[in-house]
Amino acid sequence: MKVVIADDEPLARERLRLLLAQLGGIDIVAEVGDGRSALEACAAHDPALVLLDIAMPGIDGLEVARHLSAFEPRPAVVFCTAYDAHALKAFEAAAVDYLVKPVRPERLQAAVERARTFTAGRASNGEGRGAKRRSHLCARLRGSLRLIPIEEIRYLQAEEKYVVVHHARGEDLVEESLKSLEDEFGDRFVRIHRNCLVARHELVELRRDLDGHVHAVLRHGDRPLEVSRRCVTQLRDTIRQL
Repeated sequence: MKVVIADDEPLARERLRLLLAQLGGIDIVAEVGDGRSALEACAAHDPALVLLDIAMPGIDGLEVARHLSAFEPRPAVVFCTAYDAHALKAFEAAAVDYLVKPVRPERLQAAVERARTFTAGRASNGEGRGAKRRSHLCARLRGSLRLIPIEEIRYLQAEEKYVVVHHARGEDLVEESLKSLEDEFGDRFVRIHRNCLVARHELVELRRDLDGHVHAVLRHGDRPLEVSRRCVTQLRDTIRQL
């Protein structure tokens, strides 16, 4: 079983490493000290299990887990933390177990067995994502990844099984459905077409061409985007309220 350990405390990482060595059948593929590095390690190594601290610099462990829920195959997540106050949020983020430091050997062994059971019948992509919204989208790029801040996204456009994320620094593909992104970020984006969501702050005006087609003009767009007839009325109301 490939394992990633993510904890900003070197002594905590060392303890987990020593305990895992006693179990056998474990291949620790990465040890990292922050959330972004944890995601990068998971993108590079496709671990079966991630031992994840919650309080880490930058992206915390709960948000890391929400990103990991969109990975395919999805790794099992076991939180290892000094506090028990986050247990409910941890299980909302689809963790298979929650260990309180100092981690006891028998509890770690039980968590590893739960992870083995999980990986034997991995849940489908995206199940179990927590109710709290993410602050970034995660685009996987040939074994690495790019984290895209939600506030930098201009619009999202479905293209076959991917969604193209148009943002301040360019374009990236994410393996998520447009519908799931609309459900999660509906207060930030508005649908203008069955295949397109636009950031509300990017909308400037609607224009009708000579053929009667309506297009949305974006604040930073290089071209207007087509608006479907069924979305025109709602979009007009949205722009009036901006």
